[in-house]
Amino acid sequence: MNKRFATVCYCIALACINNLTAQIKLPAIIRDSMILQRDTKVNIWGWASPGEKITVTLANKKITTTADAGGHWKTSLAPMKAGGPHKIQLSGKNKITLNNVLFGDVWFCSGQSNMVHQLNIHDVIYAKEIATANYPDIRQFWVANSSNMQAPQNDFAGGNWQPAVGEKLRPFSAVAYFFAKKIYDEYHVPIGIINASVGGTPAEAWISEEGLKDFTNLISVIRKNKDTAYINSFSTNRGGMGPRQPTDLGLTGEKKWFDGSYEPKGWRSINIPGYWEDQGLKDLNGVVWYRRIIKLPGAMAGKQARLFLGRIVDTDELYINGQQVGNTAYQYPQRRYTVPAGLLKEGNNLLVIRVSNTSGKGGFVPDKPYCLFAGADTVDLKGTWQYKVGNVFQPLPRGGMGGGIAGQNQPAALYNAMVAPVINYTIKGFCWYQGESNAGNPREYAQLMPALINDWRTKWKLGTLPYLFVQLPNFMDYNYLPSESSWAMLRESQFKLLSVPNTAMAVAIDLGEWNDIHPDRKKEIGERLALGALKLAYNKDIVYSGPLYRSSAIEGNKISIYFTSTGSGLTTNDGEAPAEFAIAGADKKFIWAKTRIVGDNIIVWNDTITEPLYARYAWADNPVNPNVYNKDGLPASPFRTDQ
Repeated sequence: MNKRFATVCYCIALACINNLTAQIKLPAIIRDSMILQRDTKVNIWGWASPGEKITVTLANKKITTTADAGGHWKTSLAPMKAGGPHKIQLSGKNKITLNNVLFGDVWFCSGQSNMVHQLNIHDVIYAKEIATANYPDIRQFWVANSSNMQAPQNDFAGGNWQPAVGEKLRPFSAVAYFFAKKIYDEYHVPIGIINASVGGTPAEAWISEEGLKDFTNLISVIRKNKDTAYINSFSTNRGGMGPRQPTDLGLTGEKKWFDGSYEPKGWRSINIPGYWEDQGLKDLNGVVWYRRIIKLPGAMAGKQARLFLGRIVDTDELYINGQQVGNTAYQYPQRRYTVPAGLLKEGNNLLVIRVSNTSGKGGFVPDKPYCLFAGADTVDLKGTWQYKVGNVFQPLPRGGMGGGIAGQNQPAALYNAMVAPVINYTIKGFCWYQGESNAGNPREYAQLMPALINDWRTKWKLGTLPYLFVQLPNFMDYNYLPSESSWAMLRESQFKLLSVPNTAMAVAIDLGEWNDIHPDRKKEIGERLALGALKLAYNKDIVYSGPLYRSSAIEGNKISIYFTSTGSGLTTNDGEAPAEFAIAGADKKFIWAKTRIVGDNIIVWNDTITEPLYARYAWADNPVNPNVYNKDGLPASPFRTDQ
């Protein structure tokens, strides 16, 4: 037998083996306990050997399809009414049975951290909801964080569908859950949530390369990122990483500073809460240790306890009586640690907190809970502590850390990894909560978001699916004078999205927190999104939005402002005159206005301005008292007339 003949025989044999062993494979999202879209054809797809016949059986109805030359196959199930559970069987060279399948309504939920935030993070305010959750027909498929700068993926690495029952509710997106629950309470049909969200990500990361075709700057970045040599250069070039930081003194001495036998020397006084830059530690980036001895009553001794440390910028490690109790690796989560039984003792207990910060003000965020509690006893942890600096970080070179590319922030990278694999999955509509990461460039955002909506609708090929989104809430310091605001500009860009057909906006200007970019009140946000869904997707005759600016007219020294979505009429939520209105003449120097509600419009004026031209409402990062609502209880969106 010559070599050429042997090679041919080997290839034929290998092909036969592959043909015999290839099996039906399904994408990660098509699995047990999934919820499929009711009342419409539903896609089922996967992979098999080329030419393999696959039979799909549901409710005694069989559909047969054949894998193409690349081993891909796709078919559609006939429309099904809401309900279940159903069993779906797939037969080819192997058999797969999918159990506990429901038909209902499926929503694709996406965005950044406020869509990520699980009920587990907000388990104090929503403790009752978690404890009593028993909604097996509400299910979530959580898409794991992933990015791809090269090309769209055809599948996720894994995942499963989980019901909103008991402790299984904790990983649910809080916003998405309350959105789903309101719809479920209205129609009692299964509700599926596909949650693909990543904290701190810009809108352009969620748009496909085709969807960004009109953004030449972003297309240029995408093309660069496809060059593996370019990407690899960042991992080998260490020049931008900055100077090596010294070792933390609190961890290198003979006795660690959290050790109960360590004797503190040279420690100074500092207050919690508060930032250390405001208490004598000028421009310090590094590690600061805090310690305090607290006296506990005998009733708390030995008990399991909870310890709340508000929020800390940036990272922390908590030690009690020499034992590490908890740690958090970034600044945004609220610190809520469980103290194990047996650790606390009657009398003196040593609390030590190691805090690291790399930029900006480090320390403990004000206006948050700082306490230790067990049973009926609570100990306040606010007040004077002792501190000592364990490490001072050397300044980073101009331009920051460098040293790599954050894939999750690159244009199209999250679309490729976390959206593309699911565009075959039939859905009811979209929920979106994002914008914080684009607040620095609101004008570009006003172009990106229509592109995203059009891109997703085009990819899903299901027409103008309802697109629901959250307008950014109030956040950051209060400003008691009219001022400019990038967050107000971003909200305006979001407002403009309402010109895109079949969209609805949940206004959240009354639901934020000045000191937390992740406000607790997720239920109201989810339910306001659901109002938009009830109107757009379910055709329910309801008031689903607060007042929205329509137009204005100058009448002497006054400006009349007209609204849509006034519902049962304009009002204020505190019984006072409308607040947060500013007015200006040609110089655009805004001052606060007097106001009066007249029917469905608001008249604004200031006696010092005889020829007013412009008006603004709640135009600030965090307006002090945005009190305009409709009588249906929904707040007005911020706006300006001087565009």
